[in-house]
Amino acid sequence: MTLEEIATYIVSDGKGILAADESNPTCGKRFDSIGVESTEENRRDYREMLFRSEGMNGNIGGVILFDETIRQSASDGTLLRDLISDQGALPGIKVDKGLQPIEDCPGETVTVGLDGLDDRLKEYTEMGAKFTKWRAVIKIGDGIPTDECIDANMDALAKYAKSAQNNGMVPIVEPEVLMDGDHSAKECFQKTSEVIKKCFEELILHKVDLKGVILKPNMILAGNKSKEKISNEEVAKLTLDCL
Repeated sequence: MTLEEIATYIVSDGKGILAADESNPTCGKRFDSIGVESTEENRRDYREMLFRSEGMNGNIGGVILFDETIRQSASDGTLLRDLISDQGALPGIKVDKGLQPIEDCPGETVTVGLDGLDDRLKEYTEMGAKFTKWRAVIKIGDGIPTDECIDANMDALAKYAKSAQNNGMVPIVEPEVLMDGDHSAKECFQKTSEVIKKCFEELILHKVDLKGVILKPNMILAGNKSKEKISNEEVAKLTLDCL
């Protein structure tokens, strides 16, 4: 499959993306809430349950995996990534390494993971991964986001996307403006528009094939501490207007 064919398949009508890429600490928090110990076996059983469910077939175009999961086998020895393929979905992999504070930019972070990325992508390609995910995090607050934060994150996103395509995988590009804070929906719209514009400028600059990219944007929402909420219809309209 070409990059364009992979991207089109994942987001084809009636299909969605299953995010099963929780890190072990995050999965542990969810298991703690239901009194289940976060062992490798329990995490495997949980994901196997998801991947074997009848609802997968025909509804899920792609599944984002964590490094542990793409290497695991089901209880009967079948690789979990093969279970996904048998359900008609494509296996993908999260490849960023999380957030790192930006020097001289209090409260802001840049997503890291470019070091050694090409080697990791080559290994994941051999495992059958067809797409990747990288998440940049942008906060709205007093004096932020700064240009430095936006530039650093969008540059990293574009470099990641180019590397993914060089290894035959479709990059999911996720420039996420967080809903944390007391900002208005208008502010969210303005900053999200700015971030997405910069994102595509960097993708074009790094010669990324846009037909082989999946954009995963945030919704346009007032901050979770804002008293000025907007309707679901307004959220939908503003989010589409932003793209």
